[in-house]
Amino acid sequence: MLARLQRLMAASIVLASLAWLAGAWALGHPWLAVAGFLFVLLGYTLVLGTEFVLLAFLHRDDPTPRAGPWQLIRAWFCECIVAARVFGWRQPFRSRALPDVPGRPGVRGIVFVHGYLCNRGLWNPWLKRCMAVQQPCIAVSLEPVFSELDAYVQTVDRAVTQLERETGSAPLLVCHSMGGLVARAWLSSVAGADARVHHVVTIGTPHQGTWLARLSRTANARHMRPSGDWLRQLAHREPASRAAKFTCFYGHADNIVIPPAAAILPGAASRHLSHTAHMAMAFHPDVISEVSRWLDADGALS
Repeated sequence: MLARLQRLMAASIVLASLAWLAGAWALGHPWLAVAGFLFVLLGYTLVLGTEFVLLAFLHRDDPTPRAGPWQLIRAWFCECIVAARVFGWRQPFRSRALPDVPGRPGVRGIVFVHGYLCNRGLWNPWLKRCMAVQQPCIAVSLEPVFSELDAYVQTVDRAVTQLERETGSAPLLVCHSMGGLVARAWLSSVAGADARVHHVVTIGTPHQGTWLARLSRTANARHMRPSGDWLRQLAHREPASRAAKFTCFYGHADNIVIPPAAAILPGAASRHLSHTAHMAMAFHPDVISEVSRWLDADGALS
C-alpha cells in the first residue's frame, strides 16, 4: 500500500515539474521555467529545512547537547540526499527488491522494524550487508500504514517466531523511529516476549514522544505525542528491568524526534550521534558497529 502511494507521489512530482518547465519555457520565461522546475522537484528540502528550524527553536532546556548552526546545515544537506533515496526510490520502487536472509542454526538473526511512513525498503543498505555475509534477517513492513501501533504487534511476533525457529536463538531487534515503539508494544503484549529477544537497538525512536506528532491526526502519530495516553499506558505496563534490553541512539540534529532527549528510554543505554539527521541515523557507522557487537559475530556487518 505505502509503496503504491509513494510511487504515485513520486510520479506526480516529476510530472508537475516537467509540466511547469515546458509551460514556462514555451511562454518565453526560461529562468522562471528552471526556477519553478527546481522548486516543485526539490520542495521537500524546504519541508526538511522547516523541521530543522523547529528543532533549533524547541531545543530549549533539553539536557542533550545543542547542535550549532553549521551542524544543522550539514545534517539538513545530508538528509535531503538520504530522504530522496529512501522516499523517492527505495520505498516506492525497491521495497521488495532484496529478500530476507534465511536463518541458519546457531547464527543469531535480526528483525528490522521501520518507522512512520516507511516500509522494508528503508533497510535495503542493511539487507545488502546481511546478504553479503549470510546474516539471517527479516525486514518487516508495517501495514496498514496509519493504524494504531498495537496493530503491528503480530507482524513483529511472526518475524521473531520465524527467526527463533530457523536459528534456535532469540533475535536482535533493530528499530528505526516509530519501530522502537512497536517493539515495546510487542514486548508488553506477548507473554514471554522478553525471553524471546536478545536485545533491542532503537534509532531515533520517540520513546517519550515528539513535538511533530502534534501536527498529524493519524492513529499512529497520535500515539507518539508527548505525554499522550498511549505512551503513558505503555510505560505503566513495562517492568523497570526491561530497559536493560535497550540501546537507544539519539542525536541533537534529529529533525523528527524533538526535543532530542525524547529518543532516550529511561534506564536504557544511550548513544549520541552528532550532526546526523533522522533518516541518516539508520545507516550511521556507530549503529552498524553496535548491532554487530550484539550479534556476537565479531563485527561481521562492520
